Amino acid sequence: MMSMPEELDPYFFKKSVLNMENPFCFPSGNYTAEEIIEALSEVLTEERKTRIEDVVAKRSFQFVPVMENIYDRGNISAVMRSAEAFGFLRCHIIEAENAKFKAANRVTKGADKWLDVKVFRTPQESVIELRKNGFQIFATHLHASKPINEIDFSKPTAIVLGNEKDGVSDEMVSLCDGNVIIPMQGFSQSFNISVAAALLFYHAFHERVKIFERSGDLSEQQKLFVTANYYLRTLDNAEKILERWRLQKS
Repeated sequence: MMSMPEELDPYFFKKSVLNMENPFCFPSGNYTAEEIIEALSEVLTEERKTRIEDVVAKRSFQFVPVMENIYDRGNISAVMRSAEAFGFLRCHIIEAENAKFKAANRVTKGADKWLDVKVFRTPQESVIELRKNGFQIFATHLHASKPINEIDFSKPTAIVLGNEKDGVSDEMVSLCDGNVIIPMQGFSQSFNISVAAALLFYHAFHERVKIFERSGDLSEQQKLFVTANYYLRTLDNAEKILERWRLQKS
């Protein structure tokens, strides 16, 4: 029997929201990022800590993919996996309150737990937050005249990917700074959403490396908080370890 479509609950990605300020709150008590790193450093291997440090150094909040009304959870997962692979920390998902999306068996392969995923009910909510943080926003569009290579990725940039049937909504298009397209040479008019996302992310990553000689751009404070989040997400029993550490310190 075919399963019924599921509503995308904002809490589906609750565990993917990064805590970027002190304290980190748990039922057993509150901890600072510094305390979390100190406590969990005692149980993580040196190899794992080095790996986390290396990954955090290459992370960026300055490029954000925005997914608007994507029906297939598999496509959402694929976009997030590509974003994580290229070091982009934040994703926006816009899903209308009464919209339904199709469930899929494909998963993020754990990529979502390394991201900061924010869910919005309207395009305006997402755009307001992006504008507040100084982002330029472009919508992918079949009839755009601006190719992706003309975007200035030295600025904080968001790229909107629309749904599988209708693309980016007219409302979102009206809120963006412009429309962009990935140049194509064949008869096909568009790429699959997950393929388009991977191509866009690859281009954004390399443009940022050309401009800044690296893609990672977190401040030391941001690195501290992302590291604390990653330490927590690496361990299944992190809260119990923190409790024991606090008891030993008291």
